[in-house]
Amino acid sequence: MKVSFENPDKINALLTITVEEDDYKNDVEKTLKDYRKRANIPGFRPGQVPMGMIKRQFGASAKMDAINKLIGNEIQKYIADNKIQMLGEPLASEKQEAQDLDKPAPYTFMFDIAVAPEFNIELTGKDSIDYYDISVDDKLVDRQVEMFASRTGKYENQESYSDGDMLKGDLRELDEQGNTKEDGLTVEAAVLMPSYIKVDDQKKLFDGAKAGDIITFNPRKAYPEGDTEVSSLLKIKKEEIAEHEGDFSYQITEIQRFKNHAVDQELFDQTFGEGAVKSEEEFRAKIAEGLKAQLTNDSDYKFLLDIRKYAEDKVGQLTYPDALLKRIMAQNNQDKDQEFIDKNYESSLKELSWSLIRNKLTEQAQVKINDEDVKNAARETARMQFAQYGMNNVPDEYVNNYADELLKKQETVQNFVDRAIDVKLVEAFKGVVKLNKKEISLDDFNKMMGE
Repeated sequence: MKVSFENPDKINALLTITVEEDDYKNDVEKTLKDYRKRANIPGFRPGQVPMGMIKRQFGASAKMDAINKLIGNEIQKYIADNKIQMLGEPLASEKQEAQDLDKPAPYTFMFDIAVAPEFNIELTGKDSIDYYDISVDDKLVDRQVEMFASRTGKYENQESYSDGDMLKGDLRELDEQGNTKEDGLTVEAAVLMPSYIKVDDQKKLFDGAKAGDIITFNPRKAYPEGDTEVSSLLKIKKEEIAEHEGDFSYQITEIQRFKNHAVDQELFDQTFGEGAVKSEEEFRAKIAEGLKAQLTNDSDYKFLLDIRKYAEDKVGQLTYPDALLKRIMAQNNQDKDQEFIDKNYESSLKELSWSLIRNKLTEQAQVKINDEDVKNAARETARMQFAQYGMNNVPDEYVNNYADELLKKQETVQNFVDRAIDVKLVEAFKGVVKLNKKEISLDDFNKMMGE
């Protein structure tokens, strides 16, 4: 077997493999012997079928399988032995001529290979990159206290309505004279929040209302463009709204006002676990501690984005084998058309460039991860998801179990691997480059990230 590799422009390579009969003959014979042992052909005992019959029936497919396996192994071996940074998979070359396997060897197979562009990137103490320290001030802690108190708050009955209260009452459709309409629509225990009414003159009808009061209003006028609100309030389908566009009476049976939970020991226990916090001062300190850890993650994420931008600018524009990469992209997206390839090619190239740069930075920082690092990334995701539901004191056992479930999904494992690498990459380069530290409020940080 002969293998040649041509790469004149450094990015478009042609790998040519010439296969001789001796390269695959033994594998074919072994395969055919195995077929003979297993063949079940009428008139012959098992293992006694003439080899000539086996060759006629299975010889061509056995030969093709042996050659395909041989070529696949040789390509991977050549790429690995010669440390070629291949992009995507090899494609049958456009220069490939048809090979008639019914004729005697040799056979020549040609493959187009996309090779990663050569470049150098190294970050040192001479490189200065911004790092944003998000300040944990009293205003931010106040907002977090408010959030915890709100999550465990409850509705309480009130004597009169104030803006933001929730009403419960009975709705009855009225006729043109203002009387209850015979066979009209009736909704008992209808929930209404006047503060969400779109039109002021309809909203004002509820000012100062008390339990037992009867308010006459028009749902259609209250929500002129809100078919969803009207159909939900009247318990009807959207297409039925046109049949009920008149006035309704609304007799208030309950007025409820949401009140945050008091900032007391019960709230402390619900938030951080029983006895973990014993005063408002400790509560605020614990919140600040958690915020600092969370915001450090946000700062590190921004730092990673800035490392990427800085490194990409330092490397500059990379040259790729565009035509070949588009063929590979089409091969990997056979259910998509050329328009999809053209539309998404540039963004794919941008991510490819960062992947190559990131690999070099990872090598420079000597970043290595293990199974525990990947599991820690899954645990972090689990804690974040629990926190979204206000669950901040979830026992480690539950976090670990949920992380284990996440890691069972193969489609998400690579995300955790990437996350684990990013964490170590950030920590490494925080100690390498010069950090241009900037203190910033969370509001300003969020504005900056949203730009």
